[in-house]
Amino acid sequence: MLPVDLKTADRWKLRTKTLFLGRMPLLMGIVNVTPDSFSDGGKFLDPEKAVAHALKLVEEGADLLDIGGQSTRPGSEPVSADEELRRVRPVLESLLAKTAVPISIDTFYPGVAEFALEAGVEVVNDVAAFRDRDMLRLAVQSGCGVVAMHLQGEPKTMQDEPQYDDVVVEVLQFLRWRRDALVEDGVELARIALDPGIGFGKTLQHNLELLANSWRFHALDCPLLFGHSRKRFIGQLLDQPSTDRLPGTLGAALALARQNVQILRVHDVAAVRQAMLLFEAAGGL
Repeated sequence: MLPVDLKTADRWKLRTKTLFLGRMPLLMGIVNVTPDSFSDGGKFLDPEKAVAHALKLVEEGADLLDIGGQSTRPGSEPVSADEELRRVRPVLESLLAKTAVPISIDTFYPGVAEFALEAGVEVVNDVAAFRDRDMLRLAVQSGCGVVAMHLQGEPKTMQDEPQYDDVVVEVLQFLRWRRDALVEDGVELARIALDPGIGFGKTLQHNLELLANSWRFHALDCPLLFGHSRKRFIGQLLDQPSTDRLPGTLGAALALARQNVQILRVHDVAAVRQAMLLFEAAGGL
């Protein structure tokens, strides 16, 4: 059962903007500029198609956009920083001139993050949780918003029998460690969002436990970001391929919203927005 008075962070400071957080989760629209992402790999590898898709997500109600040039799906092989930058550079340059919606760069490469920050992005979303000292330095110097995520192992091998004694406790401890390390090195607490890493080194049961207990992560006093959209655990539970996981994505989104999770990273912005609006109107939020 959720606490009656669940205290949550009420704002997230970015590089030059501040996002105000309420009962309705903010939606971070996903733009994968990759040939091999698990759900939409290859669809938006062409920069013009990626930009058009991003602008469509904004029209559908995206509160911010997350641009990534490297797949971190289970079993994926890493690409070089140069290749990742080649993919995202034209997309970032075009989008930053066409929309005022805050843009996040999804990368663990300092060189890619540095280019993106100099171009004008507001957020760095790092699946490695800023354990790289150069990434941490960039976060401190730029004053950007940061997303630090939990990942057990690395993308290529993370689903090879992940194990926890208590997944909720261990992920919470990891995120507390990264939060404290970021603050100690000079990142303002109000700029930090935390992501428990659904699907990153977790079994189906682990993911369900994190979803059911997402409210417990509010104890970290940072905005919470969950990226559950179309992921494998939905397919495992419902026996659906990645192209047919929208209903499961919506169900998880409602469960997260009910626990006051402030930011949802999703592919299907319009559908999730409609589900949230109806859920709110019916008294769910």
